Amino acid sequence: MGGLDVGSFDAPSEELPDLQKAQARRLEVGGRSVWRFVFEPGWRYTEHVEPELCTAAHAAYVASGRLRIAMPDGTEAEAGPGAVVVIPPGHDAWTVGDEPCVFVDFGESLA
Repeated sequence: MGGLDVGSFDAPSEELPDLQKAQARRLEVGGRSVWRFVFEPGWRYTEHVEPELCTAAHAAYVASGRLRIAMPDGTEAEAGPGAVVVIPPGHDAWTVGDEPCVFVDFGESLA
């Protein structure tokens, strides 16, 4: 088990370039990767990342904004500020409203 470790998204370990309507920063803290995504209004995974459903699993906290998640079986949920979500692989997601969605992901992510 490691010692105390503190990081900041102001000084990320990695930043993904060239994203459409989104920003992604990764921190490496305590031997774990934590991602902060900012999804702009109008962002949708299947339109701005790739046309197929997302194959990653996510365990995340929604810091602000709203995100709608849809599964292939028709199940949908909306997560807003303060929500904690666990999303299995095989989903689409999009921002709801005119505020960016800040999504802090502690699970598996894009990279």
